[in-house]
Amino acid sequence: MPQPHYRDCIEACAAHYGDDAAAMRAYLLEGHDRAMQLDNRGPIVFDSNGNLEPSILEAYRKYGFYVFTGVLNSDELQDIEADLAALKKRFPVNPGDKVAADGTPALGADCTAPTLVWSKPLGDPLGGSSLANGRHQVKLHEPKAADDAPEMAPFILLGSLQFSEACLRVYGHPQLLKIAEEVNGKDFAPFNETLFIKEPGIGAAVSWHQDGTTHWNSDRFDEDIHGFNFMAQVYGSTAVNGVWVLPGSHKLGKVDITELVTASGSERIQGTVPLVCDAGDVIMCNRQLVHGSFANTGFEPRITVNMGFHRRSSVLDVMGAGTHNDAQVFDDALIAKRSEVIGYGIDARRQRFPEETPYVYQPFLERGLDYTWNEAAKSSLHDYNALDLSI
Repeated sequence: MPQPHYRDCIEACAAHYGDDAAAMRAYLLEGHDRAMQLDNRGPIVFDSNGNLEPSILEAYRKYGFYVFTGVLNSDELQDIEADLAALKKRFPVNPGDKVAADGTPALGADCTAPTLVWSKPLGDPLGGSSLANGRHQVKLHEPKAADDAPEMAPFILLGSLQFSEACLRVYGHPQLLKIAEEVNGKDFAPFNETLFIKEPGIGAAVSWHQDGTTHWNSDRFDEDIHGFNFMAQVYGSTAVNGVWVLPGSHKLGKVDITELVTASGSERIQGTVPLVCDAGDVIMCNRQLVHGSFANTGFEPRITVNMGFHRRSSVLDVMGAGTHNDAQVFDDALIAKRSEVIGYGIDARRQRFPEETPYVYQPFLERGLDYTWNEAAKSSLHDYNALDLSI
């Protein structure tokens, strides 16, 4: 749950909205209260048959998201924080720079697949643009950053598992992979993995959108056809720095977000709630939900380890959307290659947490495949996100 000073963060955020300060304050407070009243929060629980507790799936189906509490323990969070500190030292000073501040090669300098995505502090670089197939239909308010803020700052790291072994181990979490199996079938497929970086006073907004692109008009359309994301929180998530969602909108098909904003009278879409949680919690979020986040004008950072999964039928022999990489047809061989990271994540986690029972991925079992996390495996992940299954 948020710390007692979450109201102070809300006050700080509202102060950046000028004449709309009172309306923004009320929106944040009311949204927080609504979020905490929903019955879609609690620990991961499996029944006596090893299946996810039915009430959890029912709540996820109803709202389009679920907050799993206490998934990552303090040791794992410390591992992630250590990796993050090391990664930040390798970030280039400016977009496109090939070296970091200390003169060493910058993170991603040798990659051809996309890695760091930048924004001006407190900006909304995607809103109202043609980027990501134009799905961010409106531009959100861009508050004025402090005079000493950097000119540009990273806010997304794509292909994150090639850079962070701690994040790779989260990816191999046996309970999370079991949930992916429950929702998407035993032959579920990966989507993509990212780090979202929302530093206080700097972190960019991500305008309201739905993630899906490919299947809106499909004869097979249903609420799960574009998959879901796990969003593991390193520091927690609040009404100020967190993602907001419109509960139930994953069932509505393609939504005209411009109309939603017009009907609401502002970018504060009516009925939305923030994804509020503590450090170590993991949110499961349907990709078809209308969602977005405001610029982080509060005091607390949000670092989200984001990882998505699909039903195999949603991606097999499908032309990709080209959102995160070049558009390409996802044939069986490509899906198999992209799925190798699941095997490496499982074994990396086994090595770090030997007391856990590793997850068994059915496609590997059927094909007699076994993966070992070592230096050769690490090298093989270079540019792995060029094969992201983006739909």
